[in-house]
Amino acid sequence: MDSETISRYGDELYTALRERTTIQPLTAREPEITIADGYHISKHMVDRRLADGEVIVGKKTGVTGIAVQRMLNVFQPDFGYLTDKMQYSNGAEMPISSELIQPRAEGEIAFVLASDLVGPGVTNADVLAATDYVVPCFEVVDSRIDNWQIKIQDTVADNASSGLFLLGDDRAKPADVDFFSCGMVVEKNGEILSTGAGAAAMGSPVSCVAWLANTLGEFGIPLQAGEVILSGSLVPLEPVVAGDEMKVTIAGIGTASVRFV
Repeated sequence: MDSETISRYGDELYTALRERTTIQPLTAREPEITIADGYHISKHMVDRRLADGEVIVGKKTGVTGIAVQRMLNVFQPDFGYLTDKMQYSNGAEMPISSELIQPRAEGEIAFVLASDLVGPGVTNADVLAATDYVVPCFEVVDSRIDNWQIKIQDTVADNASSGLFLLGDDRAKPADVDFFSCGMVVEKNGEILSTGAGAAAMGSPVSCVAWLANTLGEFGIPLQAGEVILSGSLVPLEPVVAGDEMKVTIAGIGTASVRFV
């Protein structure tokens, strides 16, 4: 895909983000679009956001769990950038009604790095050694694509369907967490909504971070010390509206809560 087309689609997605509108799937208009094309479109879109004053604070992997893959009919992970404008603190009111279009919430484990991870060749052991601590997290994904009719190229181009995210206050050292069997419970409006375990995301959230480091390494992009890395959902996505309240509890790590407005 030539640079002019990449810029045009990146601008289209940026405008959709700012105006809270949706567009036709790129894959319906460009049948030959590749994942690499999608990444370059996403990078153009993100660069527009940085020009507005936003700052990159981390990166994310998504569509790592079987439940989410089946919901979206996308059967491989995606990846994108996180900015400071997307981040909220534990217990915050998250303004989805004014910021997002078709939001869906998911519980995750977020990794905060103490040192860089530069792929290729990053192993799970490297991820654990580079992680300062992990925290419970809500990611609220969104799509600028009509009715979530996405293929992998669409979601990559759309910055991995990124919306907003919230980090809990509880922290745990990676050595103290059983990432394979750690249980997750998600509550919505006071009732248990879903449960999951670390193994639901590529066998372990640690594997998700290693995959992200190695995949972005192919584009010359490192995961950097101090960044927040979202490892993907351990439970199905849940549509949310203003007035909903959610809480996630992760064994060995802690809790996070959010109220949507």
